[in-house]
Amino acid sequence: MTSPAPWRRRHLIGLLGAAALPAWAQFRVEVTGVGLTQLPIAILPFRGEDQSPQKIAAILRADLERSGQFRAIAPPGIVVMDETSRPDVTPWRQAGADSLTAGSVTRLADGRYDVRFRLWDVVRGQDLGGQSYAVTVGDLRLAAHRIADFIYEKLTGDKGVFSTRIAYVTREGSRHNLWVADADGENAQSALASPEPIISPAWSASGTQLAYVSFESRKPVVYVHEVATGRRRLLANFRGSNSAPAWAPDGRTLAVTLSREGGSQLFVMDSGGGEPRRITQSAGIDTEPVYSPDGRSIYFVSDRGGAPQIYRMPASGGNPERVTFTGGYNISPSVSPDGRWLAYISRVQGNFKLHVMELPSGNAVAITDTTADESPSFAPNGRLIVYATRQGGRESLMTTTLDGKIKARLAGQGGDIREPDWGPYHR
Repeated sequence: MTSPAPWRRRHLIGLLGAAALPAWAQFRVEVTGVGLTQLPIAILPFRGEDQSPQKIAAILRADLERSGQFRAIAPPGIVVMDETSRPDVTPWRQAGADSLTAGSVTRLADGRYDVRFRLWDVVRGQDLGGQSYAVTVGDLRLAAHRIADFIYEKLTGDKGVFSTRIAYVTREGSRHNLWVADADGENAQSALASPEPIISPAWSASGTQLAYVSFESRKPVVYVHEVATGRRRLLANFRGSNSAPAWAPDGRTLAVTLSREGGSQLFVMDSGGGEPRRITQSAGIDTEPVYSPDGRSIYFVSDRGGAPQIYRMPASGGNPERVTFTGGYNISPSVSPDGRWLAYISRVQGNFKLHVMELPSGNAVAITDTTADESPSFAPNGRLIVYATRQGGRESLMTTTLDGKIKARLAGQGGDIREPDWGPYHR
C-alpha cells in the first residue's frame, strides 16, 4: 500500500486517534446566528401529541429554525387549536406572526398514528392547505419532517430537505460505525459496524445506495451498500489502495482513487464493477473526486502544482484546470446542486476552515470561525451545507447557510462524529 496523501493521512489520523465515544445519544440543535430575512411563524403544540412518543411541533420548529429561513413566534396567550380550527388572525398579526400552523396526533386502532396539520397565512388571512399521514410509531419523526418540507416550500418557494437523510461515521473505542440518520441527525440507524475504520461515505443519486471505504481487509477497499437491505458488494479491491468513491449523477459510474499503477490517480468504473479506466495522468497525488451536477465534469484535489489544490476536468478525462487560487492548501470539494457554488476546506494560518466559492466569479470566503472543519456536503436544495468540525474539544456536525450567518449544531453527547454526506431527495 502506498503512502496516503497528506490530506487523507490527516483525515485517517484524526479518525483513528479519536477519543472513545459513549453510547449513541440524541442530537440537539443550537442556532447560533441571526438571519436577516427570517419568516416569523407560530407553531402550536399538536393536539394529542402529549400521548405521542414524538413531539411533532418541537421537531417541526427545530427543522424550520435550523434552515435559517424561519423564526418561531410565541402564541398570544394560551391557545388551543388543531387543523380543524378557524383562527382569528388578528391576535397573530399583533404577535408578529406571518403564518400559523396547528395540527393533531391521534393513535389509530391498528397502532399507527394519524398526523394532520394545516397552515394559514395570517397576513392575508388565507388557508394555505394541509396534509395528513397515517404512520407507524417509527415514522412519526418522518411525518414531522414532511410537514416541515410542506411549510418550507409553501412559504419560501424552495423545496425542503428535512425528510432527507445524512450518512456519517463514528468511532466508539475500537468500534467503527456507518450511520444513516434523519437530516437533523436524529433517528440514527447503523448501516455497518466494524472493528476497522470506515471512511468516505457517498450517497448514490437515487438515495438507495452508499459507497464507502472499509479497512476490514487490512487495506482500503471500496464497497457499495444497499441501504434498505444491508446487502453490499465489493466494488474496488485492486492492488494498492482503493479510496474516495464518488457517484456520477446517472448512478451508472463511480470515480475512485486507485494506486494500482503507482501513485494515487483517478479512475472511473462501472457501478456494477469491472475494469477501471484511468482518467488522470500526473506525477502528483490526485484524489477526492466529485462529479458536477450535470455529470460533465469532475472536481478533484491534486498536489501536481506542489500543494493540494482543487482542479476541474472533463468527466471522461482531459486537461484539468485549476479552480482554487487563494491559499496554499485546499481540499474536500463539494459542488452545489445548481453547480454555482463550491464548498471546500482551506488551511488558513494552520487552521482548517470551511470556504464557499461562487464558481462563475471565483470569489471565495471563509464562513466559519472554527479551526478544524472537514468534509462539507450540500443539502439537495443547495441552501445548507453539513460539515464536521471540532468544538469544545470534541467532534461534531454542523449545518450552515451558504453565507455562514445561520449555523446549527447537530451534536452527540460527547461523541466523535465525522464525514457527513447529505443524501438526495426521494426518501
